[in-house]
Amino acid sequence: MKPPPNKGVELQIHDLHRSFGHNSVLRGISLTIPAGCVFVIMGSSGSGKSVLLRHMVGLEAPDQGTILFDGVSILDAQAMAQIELAIVFQHGGLLHSLSVGENIGLYLTETLGLPPREVNDRVNQAIEQVGLSVTQDKHKLPADLSGGMKKRVAIARALAINPGILFYDEPTSELDPITAVTIGRQIRQLNQRHGTTSIVVTHDRDLALGIGDQIAFMTQGTLSRPQSPAELSQTTELAVQDFLQAGTREDYQIDSNPS
Repeated sequence: MKPPPNKGVELQIHDLHRSFGHNSVLRGISLTIPAGCVFVIMGSSGSGKSVLLRHMVGLEAPDQGTILFDGVSILDAQAMAQIELAIVFQHGGLLHSLSVGENIGLYLTETLGLPPREVNDRVNQAIEQVGLSVTQDKHKLPADLSGGMKKRVAIARALAINPGILFYDEPTSELDPITAVTIGRQIRQLNQRHGTTSIVVTHDRDLALGIGDQIAFMTQGTLSRPQSPAELSQTTELAVQDFLQAGTREDYQIDSNPS
């Protein structure tokens, strides 16, 4: 059975704060992510983007501020139950004792309680949507998969529940450049096909500029104004310029005559 097309979910964040002891990690984050958008949150390690992600998906509670999905507070459990939310974890999060098909279908069976035939149809469709083979890959164990294939299975597992909003946590980490481009193209393609709001947290500059409708740069717990890739590449913000331009050949040169 083919799931119906999604209407993406709008996400709003208002004045979000979070501290750990004396360390202020989120400093008044406010943000609106339009429904159906591919929105990228980019930043260096330690900038606070992973903490922000955990708040957006409800794994952590803020000290102050609100998070709304289509105007519904993330704290309203009954209303939030009507909004399908899925996460593609950085390292895949696959259960090693289950096959590819069993990993993808686990939530459908155990949480949604769908009948076996519908689970099988959704699993097969999700496998094909991410460019894997039902015949060759469905019954493999995670240990038999490459890093790129594990990412695809994690995406397929998320797609199988037909989410209204889909979060990606560093989807191209530990991948070679060619495989990273493949994953990025699939994120873009799946967003266009389903209309699902896609939020990508990454430090991969090429991915961000390649797939993002809007990109916000995170530094020291604050978030820049969302911009298109073209706008971001012309930014005058020094922190963003340094991040985007780092890694030229000159950056790796060593002064042969240190003072």
